[in-house]
Amino acid sequence: MLLDTDFNWRVLAEEGGELRAVADIGTHWLDLIQFISGQRIVAVCADLRTVHTTRLRPGGSIKTFTGKQDRPPTTASVNIDTDDCGTVMLRFENGANGCLWVSQTTAGRKNCLRFEIAGSYQAFAWNSETPNELWIGHRDRANESLIRDPSLMSESASKITNYPGGHNEGFPDSFKQLFRSFYNYIANHDGGASCHKRFSTA
Repeated sequence: MLLDTDFNWRVLAEEGGELRAVADIGTHWLDLIQFISGQRIVAVCADLRTVHTTRLRPGGSIKTFTGKQDRPPTTASVNIDTDDCGTVMLRFENGANGCLWVSQTTAGRKNCLRFEIAGSYQAFAWNSETPNELWIGHRDRANESLIRDPSLMSESASKITNYPGGHNEGFPDSFKQLFRSFYNYIANHDGGASCHKRFSTA
């Protein structure tokens, strides 16, 4: 969505909602960081921005993620008030603070989701564009790059991976593992309220 000629239904508040970049991308990051840290976010302060207050809507049907193609001969200028990008300061329930930067107007980024967590003795970072690597930062020795290896995982983590070390596992596999976990839970339990509680994000 870098250019004012980039357009799809998400830019329209009446079709995609008042929030766009935060709702479309930021919510995934916020869920992920709470899951990884084990800490709920209890307060936020956001500064959101609409980079293109008007965009050129092409005539005819609109296809998202079509790549290079001829531009439609007719366009109409449309007012936009949904967010293209923004910064959100966070406070976690244990008092830790954090910051989210979300953007649909960063050149070269397609579906990049990344985070870095700084602890008392180490830091670590992960990037969805290289999902099988984990960067580990140290103060008094060389930093490390850990490659995904099921033989090094905890039992709960190794249950939701299929490929041995050295074989990439990525975004599409996460859906497969989600449904496998869900159906296994139903098969081994009553599938009632306790099942809903376990898989609810509320």
